[in-house]
Amino acid sequence: MINFRDKNLIPIWEKVQRGEELSFEDGITLYKSSDIISIGKMAHWLQREKNGDAVYFVVNQKIEPTNICVLSCKFCDFAVKKNSPEAYEMTIEEILSKLHPELLEVHITGGLHPDWEWEYYVGMVREIKKHFPKIDVKAFTAVEIDFFSKKFKKSIEEVLLELKEAGLRTLPGGGAEVFSERVRRLLFNQKIGAKRWLEIHKKAHELGIRSNATLLYGHIETIEERVNHFLLLRNLQKETGGFLSFIPLAFQPGDTGIKPRNQFTSAIDDLKTIAISRLMLHNFDHIKAYWIMLTEELAAVALNFGADDMDGTVGGERIAHDAGAITPMQLAKNKLIKIINDANKIPVERDIFYKPVRLHSNNVIGRVSYLNTLPFFKYLDNREYKIFPATPRQLGMLFKDGNIDAGIVSLVDFFEKENDFTYLKYGIVGNKNVKSVLLYSKFPIEQLDKKSIAVTDETSTSFRLLQVLLELKYGLDVVYVREKISAREKTLPNFDAFLTIGDEALKFLKNKLDGFNYIYDLAQLWYDWKNLPFVFAVWAVKKDLPQTKIDALDKLLNDALNKFFSSTTEIEEYYNVKIGFTQKEIQDYLNNIVYRLGEKEIQSISLFKEYYQTLLLKHSEEEKKVKLSH
Repeated sequence: MINFRDKNLIPIWEKVQRGEELSFEDGITLYKSSDIISIGKMAHWLQREKNGDAVYFVVNQKIEPTNICVLSCKFCDFAVKKNSPEAYEMTIEEILSKLHPELLEVHITGGLHPDWEWEYYVGMVREIKKHFPKIDVKAFTAVEIDFFSKKFKKSIEEVLLELKEAGLRTLPGGGAEVFSERVRRLLFNQKIGAKRWLEIHKKAHELGIRSNATLLYGHIETIEERVNHFLLLRNLQKETGGFLSFIPLAFQPGDTGIKPRNQFTSAIDDLKTIAISRLMLHNFDHIKAYWIMLTEELAAVALNFGADDMDGTVGGERIAHDAGAITPMQLAKNKLIKIINDANKIPVERDIFYKPVRLHSNNVIGRVSYLNTLPFFKYLDNREYKIFPATPRQLGMLFKDGNIDAGIVSLVDFFEKENDFTYLKYGIVGNKNVKSVLLYSKFPIEQLDKKSIAVTDETSTSFRLLQVLLELKYGLDVVYVREKISAREKTLPNFDAFLTIGDEALKFLKNKLDGFNYIYDLAQLWYDWKNLPFVFAVWAVKKDLPQTKIDALDKLLNDALNKFFSSTTEIEEYYNVKIGFTQKEIQDYLNNIVYRLGEKEIQSISLFKEYYQTLLLKHSEEEKKVKLSH
């Protein structure tokens, strides 16, 4: 419940709860409002809908290979000319010397050097991956990609593909500044504008290179220009889905000579911009509180104003510090963890694609981030616990590493940790069908022998169920390929079938792909075979927790389910927009799922475990045969 002092925000709040896009006028209303607390609460609600209590960070290193630059942007206090006494150039060996195996990401940006050859840049990426294969490379802003294209007479596609082949994983979001031709002419007229920046990121997304996006604010831009910036980014994200995060960057005036309205942005402006970006960019998964520019203290507050990422350890950052940023050069990992825990959030150590590596918190409940878990969580009194949402496969990995105390766990992941966990009599069960674990095929299922099947990278149990059905029931020999499968796809031409689950599977029901005329519900196939419901996930809890705590969680779940299914309150329209279903379609879908485990469900768990073990044994024997043949 939000007690709005500014009543103009109420219609905006209603839109946010329905999952609707905010308009340009809504953005202006938000910026002009002085009700900062209500704006923050709206953004925090949306943040939690997307990411629960998770706040991400990465152990990373910033590398700026040179400060020599052919451009002369007024706002930049970093770049110098070649003959400057402050000029520096790093060799590839010097870059490698700043890296170490514990890093998960290296972030590379710098000046546009007039003399370096193309092989230097490609070789830099290649050598990093050669010496540190576990480090993901995030490198080169759109400004740098444009520079490479012009200097080396290559198309944008050629530049990106050669860098990708060398080991580039993502693009940073720098160089966007603010999408305003007026500001560009006044402050960085030598730099690319909005059209070129967006074109480069769009091409990267088309080539499978994810990227990030920024906004540099607090100089001479207007709030109208800020809001327009949000809308342009949101439109591209709607088209490609390729952005990972949005990073608002507070302008650091330094000695640039630019006279902003204030020497530094105010804390109110910083928090408001983070919150409004969360609300305007509803299709971005992550909003970053970049502590380098905000300070540690303000970044911590921002975690309750819509931000869910603090970037990382950022060793070696120079650009912001040369412009006057006052944060320490490297914030220790333990300090980051403490800041996030103190904000009552879950510190989530991540990789470059926001896949969780480790959770640094206690009392964490894992939630599969799909609509079908809503009956447990809509009314769950979770004051004692923090909620971490993720895909089944990601949760399974964290579960097996002991990062989660309790939660909805994929059945096959539970099998691997039965010695440490027990399950309560709750789960996600397809009765005679489930509607959200679907195999789309170009052929009848019996004709899939020797065919290739794309399997969503989110699944754990559903993939194993598919294997059991195809290999043990139908006796087929199939090639499986893990893929990121999105309902945004227009074609999957290289595959004969694909497996999709969860919310994406529901979206596919509204967005069928041409050629995939056979649709199989895996729960239906299991039921037809064994006359039993299929249990996809169970509520698991650590055995070493006090029995009183286990009993208390059992009661919380029971109360949450009872309240959900006895309530006449409609499901938030947020899910209608997110998935594209009507209220009735969503209600029918949830009513079709079984959430309590009875005798038939427990019998099905036991039977599937036998098939799963047979499957593992079969694959183990096949691997032995291959080794012997070699």
